[in-house]
Amino acid sequence: MSDGSADDADGNRHDDADSGPPVDVLIVEDEKQVAELYASWLDDRYRVSVAAGGEAALAAWDDEVDVVLLDRRMPDVSGDEVLAALRERGAECPVAIVTAIDPTVDIVEMGFDEYLVKPVDRDDLVETIERLLDRTKYRDGLQEYFANVSKRTVLEKHVEGAELRQSEAYERLQSRIEEIETDLEATLYRFEDRDFRAVFREFEEPAAE
Repeated sequence: MSDGSADDADGNRHDDADSGPPVDVLIVEDEKQVAELYASWLDDRYRVSVAAGGEAALAAWDDEVDVVLLDRRMPDVSGDEVLAALRERGAECPVAIVTAIDPTVDIVEMGFDEYLVKPVDRDDLVETIERLLDRTKYRDGLQEYFANVSKRTVLEKHVEGAELRQSEAYERLQSRIEEIETDLEATLYRFEDRDFRAVFREFEEPAAE
């Protein structure tokens, strides 16, 4: 799925105009024309695969998938069931629901990251994917940042300052912390309120017993 090409709704594969960034997008849509339209909008920017239904989606998903665009109303396995199954498998990739079904309070317990109501256009999909990627980048960067700051704190507490000043490893650690801070600040500038809620949602959920 990561060879710079896209599958159509029948599982046929066609090449992208260029390789694009290394981002894998899985489109789950049972209407062939809609799936092919979405793929045509996206495959110049991402590596796109299309699953023509819920069962195909569960077979197609793997850890290389970066973003899932998921329809809800499908004849074999519904999008709700696909989403639940992916989360049960430990899938951490962001999922955007793209559906003709208007949302109701039943979505509160669902583990998606964005909800788009059809009809959607190319800008809707691209902006949603980029927003989800920004959230993932920020979350991952935050984890690395705190891990490196923890290392620095331990070193500064237990190692003599003169030794640290002569250490290339400590210098690399400090440089990496500053680099991450710059990246996080740039990503933060693009965030909206809902992006903050999505990034920190996992910290608000109670730990499993």
